[in-house]
Amino acid sequence: MEINSNSSNELRNFFGENQNLIQASSTGRLDVMGGIADYSGSMVLQMPIKEKATVTIGHRNYNQLRVKSLDIIQNNEVFLDLEELPKDYKEANQYLRKIDEGDWVSYIAGCFLVLTNEKQVKLGGLDILVKSEVPFGKGVSSSAAIEVATLKAIGELFSIEFSGTELPVLAQKAENLIVGAPCGLMDQLASYFGKEKYLLPILCQPDKIYQRIRIPDNLYFVGIDSGVRHAVSGASYGEVRTAASMGFSIIAQKQGVSKYDLISTQNHLLPYSGYLSNISPSQYEAKYAKSLDSMYGRDFLNNFGVVTDTLAVIKPDTYYNIKASTEHPIYENHRVRFFIEMLKSLTEKNYLELLPLMGELMYQSHQSYNQCGLGNEYTDLIVEMAHSKGVNSGVYGAKITGGGSGGTVCLMVYGKNGLLTAKGIMNTFKKQTNQDSLVFFQ
Repeated sequence: MEINSNSSNELRNFFGENQNLIQASSTGRLDVMGGIADYSGSMVLQMPIKEKATVTIGHRNYNQLRVKSLDIIQNNEVFLDLEELPKDYKEANQYLRKIDEGDWVSYIAGCFLVLTNEKQVKLGGLDILVKSEVPFGKGVSSSAAIEVATLKAIGELFSIEFSGTELPVLAQKAENLIVGAPCGLMDQLASYFGKEKYLLPILCQPDKIYQRIRIPDNLYFVGIDSGVRHAVSGASYGEVRTAASMGFSIIAQKQGVSKYDLISTQNHLLPYSGYLSNISPSQYEAKYAKSLDSMYGRDFLNNFGVVTDTLAVIKPDTYYNIKASTEHPIYENHRVRFFIEMLKSLTEKNYLELLPLMGELMYQSHQSYNQCGLGNEYTDLIVEMAHSKGVNSGVYGAKITGGGSGGTVCLMVYGKNGLLTAKGIMNTFKKQTNQDSLVFFQ
C-alpha cells in the first residue's frame, strides 16, 4: 500500500508520501477454557474476539526504529538507535526498561530483535505505527495481538517465510525474554490461528494445534470486563507458575529423577514428558497429593534445588502455594478435554442436558484459579451473578480467564435470552461497582 489522498490522517501524518507500506492485523482472544494451565502442557480452548491490533510499517532511511502508538496519549513515540539497541535479549530487556516508553515499545522492539537473531536476517531502520482496538489489561491478549501483527508485517516487508507455529513461537520469545513477561504460548497461537465463529483447541506441549470447532448456532461465549487491570508480568501470575514448576520437580524427584537430570534432560525423557498436565487426576491423588506442601522458596531450594521451567524465579522469602498451583493444570487439562467432547456432541436435542455439565466445568475452573491465588473480588462477583441467574435465564457457565487476578470473565450463554441476560449482568455490575468504561466482548 502507498500513502495517497485516500489514506487516513493518521497514516499521512506519520509516513512520507509515496512510501511503500505493509499493514498487518491480528485479533485478541477470549480464553474459554485452559488459561494458565498452558505453561504446564494443558489442552486449552480459545476464541478470537472482533477487536484487533493493526501494525503499519515502512522502510526508514536512518538506522533506527521510529515507533508510535496511537493508543497512548503521553510518551507515545520513540526513536530507537539500532546501533545502541543490544542484540542480547537480557541486555535489551534492561536497556528498554530504562526508557520512558519501554513498557510498551518493548513488545515491538522485541519482535524486531527475535527476527534479527532467530532468523539471522538484517532488517535495517523502520517506521512503525501501531493502533489497537484490543484493550490493554483486560486479559484478552492485547500484547499477543500486537506481537503477532508486528511479526506478520515485518515478515511481509522483508519476504521472511514462517512455517507452522514458528511465528507465534517467536512472538512468545519476544514477550518472555525481552518484555520480561512469563506468559505461555497460548495467547500467541490463538491470535495467529484463531478464526471467527470457531473455537481453537491447542495442546500446549508445546504448540500442537487441533482442528477448529465451529461454535454451534445459538451458543455464545461472551466476555465481561471486571475493570481490574490484569498483567501477566504481575507477581501473582509469576509465583503461581513458579509454584507449579516446583510441584513438578517434587513429583519427578519422588519418581527417582536426580536434580542434575531434571535440568539436563530433554522434556520428553522426563516423567510425564515433562508436563504436569499429563498426570491424570487419579494418579495424582494416589501417588503425589500427600507429597506436596506449601513452603518458602528457601526451603524448596534446600530440599529440592531445581526446576525445569527456565522462566521460574524462586525467591527465598516468598511462600509458594505449591499444592494448589500443581493441582490446577492436572485437573484443568481433564476439564478442558471433557468440555471439548461435550461441545462436539452438542445438538438442539441434548443441549439442555450437556450445557449445565459444561458450565459446571467452567465454574470448577474459576474456583481452581481462586485456590491458586489468582482470583479477585470483582471477577468473583460477576461469576456469582452469572450463577445466580442460572440456566433458566440462558446462562450456563462463567469463569475468570487468562492470567487471572482481574481481567475478563467468560460467560457461556444460550439463545437471545442468554445474550440479553449477560448484557444485563454487565449493566448491573457496572452500577454496583461505579464503573462506566467497561468492555463487553462478543
